[in-house]
Amino acid sequence: MTHFFEQAKAASRVVALLSEERINQALLRVADTILTNQDALLEANALDLAQMEPENPLYDRLQLTPDRLAGIANDMRHVAALPSPLGKITCETTLENRLHLRRISVPFGVIGVIYEARPNVSFDVFSLCLKSGNACVLKGGRDAQHSNEAIVALIRQTLQAEGLTPDAVTLLPATHEATGALLQAVGYIDLCIPRGGKRLIEFVRDNARVPVIETGAGVVHAYFDKDGDLTMGQRIIHNAKTRRVSVCNALDCLLVHRDREADLPALLAPMNESVTFHYEADDWGREWMSHDLSIRIVDSLDEALLHIQQYSSGHSECIITQNAEAADRFRREVDAACVYVNAPTSFTDGAQFGLGAEIGISTQKLGPRGPMALEEMTTYKWLIDGEGQVRA
Repeated sequence: MTHFFEQAKAASRVVALLSEERINQALLRVADTILTNQDALLEANALDLAQMEPENPLYDRLQLTPDRLAGIANDMRHVAALPSPLGKITCETTLENRLHLRRISVPFGVIGVIYEARPNVSFDVFSLCLKSGNACVLKGGRDAQHSNEAIVALIRQTLQAEGLTPDAVTLLPATHEATGALLQAVGYIDLCIPRGGKRLIEFVRDNARVPVIETGAGVVHAYFDKDGDLTMGQRIIHNAKTRRVSVCNALDCLLVHRDREADLPALLAPMNESVTFHYEADDWGREWMSHDLSIRIVDSLDEALLHIQQYSSGHSECIITQNAEAADRFRREVDAACVYVNAPTSFTDGAQFGLGAEIGISTQKLGPRGPMALEEMTTYKWLIDGEGQVRA
């Protein structure tokens, strides 16, 4: 595996020096080739879909469609249109000894991403990494092997046609050995990001020798307060649960204030035909990724906050209320990357936040938190200019 990492490291030095104009041109060319090569991409994806049961919660994540490919191409064009995150001076000062200090944003270098059955991630990671001056090493799962191979081959061919190094993006074999090699690639991989379920994230965190940002696992709650608007609650809960059940921002548990228990049938009515409801405590804290929803009646806002504190994964949490004091307490006391008042958690998404594509949703507190896009794909260095000063 070492040669993959060596090539990516060499490519990262080249990519870091590319002009913003050349990067944008390459991204726009790749976006165009997604559409002109749509049939080949869908054929490769069909081979993967044929190996998975449609009832599998991952099937929806795995599936590419003409509309989804068009959306991916549009996201890539959006990334190309965004300002470069590089070269930004985030701190500048002159000391008493006349040393001039600047803190400036720079690429990480090589970003490794390990992900499951989500071939769209291949495009998203590439676009964000190239725009931020990074090379990327991708490790997809077996479920999406044919799709990822077709996607990365298309990107590499397009880069080469643009006169850029194709090693700006590397796809590792879909094997456990490749995962282990990526996690141990000290000196080559500057940052590793896992995108997938809880088991994958925990495995990466527990076995990596390279820096890791945890992303993805979402145990998501919505709390319908005693002062919640019923019509608004119906819309928010329905959208948060059913828009796409397999994604990490989908609703997993609905908490309802006991004073509004009589409204529960009305709150659930839009989902009666599609969602299975669970009232058992054993299901609290479960990320369903399916048409299932846990429900709990709570006696107070305090009890709702304690439940979220115990079972939340720190991804996205929501309150539905017309009470400003309750909303303010929820904002202050809920410990999550994204906290919503009277809006569904389905908005937790880099594109929805106006960031272009996203590389993941960080649920940790050290470093980036929430949707990670271009700015989160940079680190910084200090530039110090002197006039011959020496330290006493």
